[in-house]
Amino acid sequence: MAQLDFLVGDIEGNAEKIITNAIEAKAKYNADLVIFPELALTGYPAEDLLLRAGLYKRVDRALEYIQATLKNIDLLLGFPLIVDKKIYNAAGLICNGKMVATYFKNHLPNYAVFDEVRYFEPGTKPLVVNYKDLPLGITICEDLWRKGPFVHTIEAGAKMVISLNASPFDIHKHEARITMLQNRTRESGVPVLYTNCIGGQDELIFDGDSLVVDGKGVVYQRGPFFEESLIPVTFEFDTNNNTFEFSKQDLEIALPIEERIYKALVLGVRDYIQKNHFPGAIIGLSGGIDSALTLAIVVDAIGAERVEGVLMPSRFTQQKSIDLALEQAKLLNVKTSVLAIESVYSTFLEVLAPEFEGLPQDITEENLQARCRGALLMAISNKKGAIVLSTGNKSELAVGYCTLYGDMVGGFCVLKDIPKTLVYKLSHYRNQIGEVIPQGIIDREPTAELADNQKDSDSLPPYEILDQILELYVEEDKSPHDIVAKGFDKETVHKVVLMVDRNEYKRRQAPLGVRITTKAFGRDRRYPITSGYSRYLR
Repeated sequence: MAQLDFLVGDIEGNAEKIITNAIEAKAKYNADLVIFPELALTGYPAEDLLLRAGLYKRVDRALEYIQATLKNIDLLLGFPLIVDKKIYNAAGLICNGKMVATYFKNHLPNYAVFDEVRYFEPGTKPLVVNYKDLPLGITICEDLWRKGPFVHTIEAGAKMVISLNASPFDIHKHEARITMLQNRTRESGVPVLYTNCIGGQDELIFDGDSLVVDGKGVVYQRGPFFEESLIPVTFEFDTNNNTFEFSKQDLEIALPIEERIYKALVLGVRDYIQKNHFPGAIIGLSGGIDSALTLAIVVDAIGAERVEGVLMPSRFTQQKSIDLALEQAKLLNVKTSVLAIESVYSTFLEVLAPEFEGLPQDITEENLQARCRGALLMAISNKKGAIVLSTGNKSELAVGYCTLYGDMVGGFCVLKDIPKTLVYKLSHYRNQIGEVIPQGIIDREPTAELADNQKDSDSLPPYEILDQILELYVEEDKSPHDIVAKGFDKETVHKVVLMVDRNEYKRRQAPLGVRITTKAFGRDRRYPITSGYSRYLR
């Protein structure tokens, strides 16, 4: 099983990767068959690239090249295919340099981050091929999650099922994946080889976690999380009684959840920067927990030498904030500059004075500081070509506790799907490996430092309460009434819900970021900006 990281649209490069890994599998393991993930040739999801006619010409040439190059090893790989002017999500079995069988994905997911119905026609038939006297069923991803296609494959005579997958990561996916595979195998008595890709594709993360589960639901093999790997699967098939004997393997450990999330963030940042050819990253440092965790992640992702920290203190910035940010930068060996914004801020206030005359001071002056900082970061980015990583978290983005064209600027938001309480857990996790976030940053009370003695709790409920309400409203789609019924204060719930709904316009303008939940702000949650749905709460 070739658990690999493919680049969407790089058909020629992906073909070379397929060939290289097939040759390595033959040399290292004397493999008969190498299984590649769903749509390996184009990468997943290719989105509207699939609507371009030129893509299929390139796919055809790549398949011809693969078949001409690999004569002594068999392959099973995914690619898009046009038949009778219809596009299919296909899997092809190549034996001795020839395409001997093709399967079309039967069940097309059309929920959450998936919109395959937009591109593909569903297949209608199972595929079972006789491979070295083994009746081998072939399915693609959702065909396993929906019971029908798998049952039809078994009814067609399959004694083993291979599943090609591009299954994105979320915090519940590993456990759900194991449960689903054990249900399928125990019900049928048929083993499944589940091959998944890894890598970051915009906000999606693919975690690998490829699996071999026998007909009794026993996991015999597991690919590493978030790492490319050739995973050997060796077994004997007794044709007389249709039984399998799998060779024993040292199983990869199923990582604890904080480690899984942290590695997902590192992979997402690394692939976004690398695949988009940014030379490095720039982060605005504040001495707060969000920028501190973001800095640790990006250094782990691309190395300290490619990261630059920028401190931008104002008249409201405590010396403690500057000291803690510089302390962390020294721990991580990150080049850091200090650009005080007082003169810039004062000039803005002076220029705006005629417009503000007679109006009271309010949040406008606070937001103006954030926008001074955003302008400086983007200017450095333009000049040096490095990407600005914004540092806001999901809790702030949910309720609009962030400034458009200020702290929201950037090309990628690392913590976009990380609630504030999880930010702290991930910071503790990272410090267990090696202290890179000063304890003083973790211990201090959260503050935006845009006014004297400001604290987040001045405007928001405690994050321990806020994050629970947000999980119920955003993740679980609970109504305000349902949330109050769980014991939360009615006024607080209504305030939070209104803040979430009112700030959809900000989220639409936010940079994308790593998705780790099943309801990230992006593909998963598509709410209208103009809406009267929550009017009754006012």
